[in-house]
Amino acid sequence: MLLILFLLSTINHIFAIPPNFTTKNIKFLSEGDTLSGTIFTPEHISAAVVMVHGSGQEKRMTEFATLLAKNGIAVLTYDKRGVGESAGIYAGPEVGTNNVDASNLTLLSLDASAAVDVLSKDLSNNKIPIGLIGASQAGWIIPLTAEKNKKVKFMTIFSGALITVKEQLRFQFYTNGNSNFWDTHTDEDARKHTMNDPDKYEFTDTNPLDALSKVSVPGLWIFGSKDIQVPVNLSIEHLNTLKAKGKRYEYKLFPALGHNTAFSNSEEPMNIALKWMKNIKH
Repeated sequence: MLLILFLLSTINHIFAIPPNFTTKNIKFLSEGDTLSGTIFTPEHISAAVVMVHGSGQEKRMTEFATLLAKNGIAVLTYDKRGVGESAGIYAGPEVGTNNVDASNLTLLSLDASAAVDVLSKDLSNNKIPIGLIGASQAGWIIPLTAEKNKKVKFMTIFSGALITVKEQLRFQFYTNGNSNFWDTHTDEDARKHTMNDPDKYEFTDTNPLDALSKVSVPGLWIFGSKDIQVPVNLSIEHLNTLKAKGKRYEYKLFPALGHNTAFSNSEEPMNIALKWMKNIKH
């Protein structure tokens, strides 16, 4: 009975401990539309990030933001335009429009840039480095944002392609969602299709290398070798070319992981990202 009382007391004490961060809901203007989000502010801030969405109708990423805030990273996460409480028009195949056309990726990068300005004003200490974090489609949007906004001091990208949008689509159509793709195909085979297959759609393309060749801030990419949405080896080759030219770009490759490197069964990718961000030089 005493043990039970002790355990109940301990549990009540744990749940009574307030989180080591505060939150506040905000609204901000971007390209004529009002976007809605939440700022997470830890008691002791080592870095700050704006979360950039992947594809899809994504709302603010509160669980991810909570994880970062608990680790001393301030966060602004917001509902993508046209989603949740954010105004504007959402573009995507679900509504019959193209969300990877250069015009839409540019628009989303302007939204992220506006969010960086808001987070910068909210931080009481202007020496705290502000970066961008995101996965998948964010791999194209983040470099565009970093090129536009000099307040951006670092980039953290999970499973982001360092190839053009059209090349990525060729690869994705070829793998066709087959989780066992790499058991029956070689990298050479996949690369041939990625570089030479005819395009199924015509739209204005985006090459992330254009922006990444101009950006001077450090960046970390985290890849999974079994990715069937992004050709990882080809992306790493481009990354190494940029590194050879003096860019402060790093990557970590996890042989057992696929496209979902951020929230897989392994905590190691996220732990590496957290450590890297917290050690960004002020």
